[in-house]
Amino acid sequence: MSKKAINRLKVVLAEKNISSKWLAEQLGKNEATISRWCTNEVQPPIKTFAKVAELLDVKLTNLFND
Repeated sequence: MSKKAINRLKVVLAEKNISSKWLAEQLGKNEATISRWCTNEVQPPIKTFAKVAELLDVKLTNLFND
């Protein structure tokens, strides 16, 4: 049983045609950190998700799977 992806960060970045490198720069984070979020290895704090939603111009709920 594979663990369910909690966030849709990778999908949303692809939809918006935005690189994880750009997101890392905007957030002042390491690119490897963003990569781990995209693979759902780790989850950022909700405040960070809020900032990401703002940067990507999407609703916060769009960053999560149902």
